[in-house]
Amino acid sequence: MSSELKNKSYRLGKYTCFAITDPKLREVWAADFRDRVLHHLLVDRLEQIWEKKFIFHSYACRSGKGAHKAIKYLLNAVPTHNPDPLFYLQVDIESFFMSIDKYVLFSIVQKHINNPDILWLTKLIIFQNPTDNYLVKGDRKILASIPKHKSLFHVSPDNGLPIGNYTSQFFANVYLNEIDRFIKHDLKCRNYFRYMDDLLLLDASKEKLLDWRRQINNFLKEKLLLNLHPEKQFLQPVSHGIDFLGYIVRPDYVLSRRRIVANFKKKLYYFNKLLNGNARPWPEKQNFQLALPLIFSDQMPTLEFIQKVQATVNSYYGHFKHADCSSLRKNLHQGYFKELKNFLEPADKTFSFFIINPAIKKFYQEKNQDY
Repeated sequence: MSSELKNKSYRLGKYTCFAITDPKLREVWAADFRDRVLHHLLVDRLEQIWEKKFIFHSYACRSGKGAHKAIKYLLNAVPTHNPDPLFYLQVDIESFFMSIDKYVLFSIVQKHINNPDILWLTKLIIFQNPTDNYLVKGDRKILASIPKHKSLFHVSPDNGLPIGNYTSQFFANVYLNEIDRFIKHDLKCRNYFRYMDDLLLLDASKEKLLDWRRQINNFLKEKLLLNLHPEKQFLQPVSHGIDFLGYIVRPDYVLSRRRIVANFKKKLYYFNKLLNGNARPWPEKQNFQLALPLIFSDQMPTLEFIQKVQATVNSYYGHFKHADCSSLRKNLHQGYFKELKNFLEPADKTFSFFIINPAIKKFYQEKNQDY
């Protein structure tokens, strides 16, 4: 690879294209392993330049940031006892990744990089068209059901970045850093937060927010060739609750979105259904130790399955931990875990996360399975 990069003979390889449905239907492009290594090397180099240019309240795909940090700082910006009204404007960019103009993106990069080798590699990756060399993995029907405006198969070769590339996440921040700086330095919005293409502005004046929305829309169209999503624009009092990054943020507390709770319940139902279909009925919890020979039959779930369930459960409980929903965590365990209680147990009284039942762990160890 080193010699190919030096003499600029390096050529990017084939992509694997597939669709995912969780958390929503999306087209994903997986680059060749060798290319992924190169993507990380390039981003590591570019981050040294751009981290100093990014605004503080840009939270997506950056070290030390993330959704939970965004919620923390947003809550700090929302006063608990404020006699004056406070409003929020929330806007989303229409078909963001598919609408990114490669020429505009590269022109932004060129302004800040003098190294010709880095520029050459950056240009190579930005202007690569994954649809020129790819193979399809998974269900083709699901892939074909993706709306055209969300697919690289149906956009101009001059537009769109592949969702799945490490570089795409970084270049998305580079692209939208232009609107970040406009909002912070030109509009002088004090409380502004962005997570990828989800923009959130706070102010005491409803009229000012409306004017900012107009100016933001004009800037996006003229400078970045983007459009605000016409159906994803909200202007409301903060007291109504801000629906942001899976949470509902109010002046004095934070809740998890109902949709996330509902999705978790569906997954718990699915996991229990698998257990019911592949194992005999479980005994009562108090008789669990005596019933080990019955449960640990040929139909015993694999360790891999239990670990995947544990990872999913802990992912949701990690989300809930950042909201004021201690009762929810307990009630979900009591009402929806059902057979899963035989395999997973809370690590503490606050239900912060779950561990595999020690008896289950001992069984797998005795069966010489990796744990």
